[in-house]
Amino acid sequence: MKTEIIACQTIRRELLAAAGNLGCTYPIHWIESGLHNVPAMLHDTLQKALDDCAGCERVLLAFGFCGNAAAGLHSDTAELVLPRVDDCISLLCGSVERRVGFRETYFFTEGWLSGERTIWHEFSHAAARYGEERAKRIFQSMLRNYRHCALLDTGCFPIEPAEKEVRRIAQALGLEFCSIEGTIAYLERLLSGPWEPEAFVVVPPGATLPQSQLRL
Repeated sequence: MKTEIIACQTIRRELLAAAGNLGCTYPIHWIESGLHNVPAMLHDTLQKALDDCAGCERVLLAFGFCGNAAAGLHSDTAELVLPRVDDCISLLCGSVERRVGFRETYFFTEGWLSGERTIWHEFSHAAARYGEERAKRIFQSMLRNYRHCALLDTGCFPIEPAEKEVRRIAQALGLEFCSIEGTIAYLERLLSGPWEPEAFVVVPPGATLPQSQLRL
């Protein structure tokens, strides 16, 4: 079955590692991670990428629900397979249940750190505009429900530079640094199947992904 992948740049290293482990050579269409900040734009970009997968019989979506941006996606020719997770953090934690277990935790990944638009970029912009102390007060108030600043270590990137960066962010935002083990097992299941209904949403060709399916 002719298969292609649409994936977020945030999990580039992890997806390539999973594909390498499985010997998977499906073509990958990469989507800018910064689009997550505007779900409507992310939806339109995903749909265009699907439209570009002409002749495919199956498209694997290496994404989460991402603010319901996946609602309404469709393909006339391809079956769509989407992990049943809220976002890429849950995907790299291995499950929504495991991610929920880390309460009061703001997650970072190496891919997130190199993204186009992140909370750290916003903090840096605020510090340049208002001064660092005022920026700290603003962002510490925004993050008042968080206690920990976690690096999700998936084993797919050099750990020391990422840890150094997340420690610096944690200090600036008044949070405690910690490192949490990640996994690419969910991505390997996406690439290989089977796609159990409790873990994946499967949409047949010609059907539209309904918002009612985007429930955890």
